[in-house]
Amino acid sequence: MLDPAALYRLEPDVPRLVEPPLVVALSGFVDAGAAVRQAVDHLLATRRHELVATFDVDQLHDYRARRPPMTFTGTTWTSYEPPQLRVLRVLDEDGSSFLLLTGPEPDVQWERFSAAVWQLADRLGAGLTVVLNAAPTAVPHTRPSGVTASASRPELLEGYRTWEVEAQVPGHVTALLHLRGAETGRDVLSVLAHVPHYLAGNDYPDAAAVLLRTISGATGVDLPVGDLLEQAAATRVEVDKQVADSPEAQAVVAALEEQYDASGDAGRGTSAGSAYLPTADELGAEFERFLAGQDPQEGEPGPGR
Repeated sequence: MLDPAALYRLEPDVPRLVEPPLVVALSGFVDAGAAVRQAVDHLLATRRHELVATFDVDQLHDYRARRPPMTFTGTTWTSYEPPQLRVLRVLDEDGSSFLLLTGPEPDVQWERFSAAVWQLADRLGAGLTVVLNAAPTAVPHTRPSGVTASASRPELLEGYRTWEVEAQVPGHVTALLHLRGAETGRDVLSVLAHVPHYLAGNDYPDAAAVLLRTISGATGVDLPVGDLLEQAAATRVEVDKQVADSPEAQAVVAALEEQYDASGDAGRGTSAGSAYLPTADELGAEFERFLAGQDPQEGEPGPGR
């Protein structure tokens, strides 16, 4: 393996921190409802933050797979928005803070990147690491979003729902960070926000809010989510209007509500807990076709927007 330290540059004069929590919020894997992206955007828009470290994206990013935007003005190219993979220090009004690793998931050199993250965490004295993800699940939009958690040791899972399944899934960097961190005795808590599967392709601010609340609970840093809750309420109103016009959609939501109320928001995927639900095909096809066919009036937001 090439030297992990050559992957990042630490800013000069970084303040000495005492076991700051590290929050990992990377794009590129599953981010249903854009919950992780919205959570990061909300943090950077509402909380004071400062740059701590920058990763060399050129060594990690596949530009042909995820092409960054450029601006052409008719006669020449005028701007380029390169991907950024960085660590920020995010502060609340009382001065409490945590470290935020955010940017695109690396396409290559996963082991080296993982080693670099943990090396950097050691240099900064980081304590608990919280990893954020969001996935489509069989939950209705009419009930509060929840999270399912996994952790490097059982004590970190107190108060969280966990998956009661064993499964093999496609690999992703955040999972590798969790695995390598656990292997070296680090405290790592991974949380997965639940997003209604039929709204997974739309912005779903309720799930972003629950991710931020989870960060607050785990780190003690105050993170207001009022704006996200207002957006979530508007989303529910819009989706409710569309559901009211379709008996088929109403039936799907009612089945999801029945499962939720009977067993709680246990984070089951569409294929789990099928005793409470129609088949996965029946669940997805009608409702997704219904929502996809809704053409919002000009100037009005579509579902989940």
